[in-house]
Amino acid sequence: MIVRTVLGDVDPATLGATYMHEHLILDSPLIAEQMAHIHLPSVEDAVAEVEMVRAAGGGTIVDTMPCAGGRHPLRLAEISRRTGVHVLAMTGLHTEKYYAGHRWALEADVAELADLFVADISDGIDEFDYTGPVVRRTSVKAGIIKVATAAATPNERARRLFAAAVAAHRATGAPILTHCEEGAGAMEQVDLFRELGMDLSRVVISHTDKVADPRYHDALLATGVNLEYDQALRQPPDTEMGTAWLLAEMVRDGFADQIMLGTDGARRSLWSSLDGSPGLAYLRGGFVEVLANHGIDAAIIEKLFVTNPARFLAFDPGGTS
Repeated sequence: MIVRTVLGDVDPATLGATYMHEHLILDSPLIAEQMAHIHLPSVEDAVAEVEMVRAAGGGTIVDTMPCAGGRHPLRLAEISRRTGVHVLAMTGLHTEKYYAGHRWALEADVAELADLFVADISDGIDEFDYTGPVVRRTSVKAGIIKVATAAATPNERARRLFAAAVAAHRATGAPILTHCEEGAGAMEQVDLFRELGMDLSRVVISHTDKVADPRYHDALLATGVNLEYDQALRQPPDTEMGTAWLLAEMVRDGFADQIMLGTDGARRSLWSSLDGSPGLAYLRGGFVEVLANHGIDAAIIEKLFVTNPARFLAFDPGGTS
């Protein structure tokens, strides 16, 4: 079993504390023009931010921008080399809003998408990120597959995307991460994965802590799927029903083995290196103190940051079928 990082395959035991949902580089004409608040083009800025994460105890960062939406594999590799922090790159596709001008990302069929995702994992990510007619594969390979829904009910495009991701998982073994818009629609994603015959233990659903309803999370976790909580950077430490409170509820209900943490810190206003606050390092620093104040002990914190991600991100590159 290996974890596939941008600098090569590593032993899962070497990951250390893992940030499961990050954005180190977000750079496309669309983002620069229409989403300036999330425009993160600079290796220098990312290196400065990641070095603070490393100083706080972070060992691995999963970058979650998939194909053709602002992903830059060579920049991710440079960030990893310069900081000594493992970085994982993503294949797959995001919601429709990132793909104006890229008809293929909206219209390609299941087989075409699956072939692209498998190539990203097995051969290397295109230097041009599938944004033009030329494909120049790099040595940087993806280690995880992303899918997304923008509404509670998956549309026809989302159904094709999920089917392609499951096919790529079976061909490569790589796990799947999902974007869940505003935290809603997660059970519908689970239902779609079930319909496709996907092993739910190999899926992690992101952003569900935007919905602070323990019944919702209990029902999801009871299916065997994993959840990734990532709203801590946006919440004051004394938030009454925030991520720490919700996490403590889920630990009490026996689901500590199925939860992982990230920041989804794709905001210039959140990065310390860009004069924002509280900085990505907060997750491994101040937020750990908040978790302790909610009764989450060191053994559980180790599971959330180290044990659970290492198990989830590991795969046999020979595939599952």
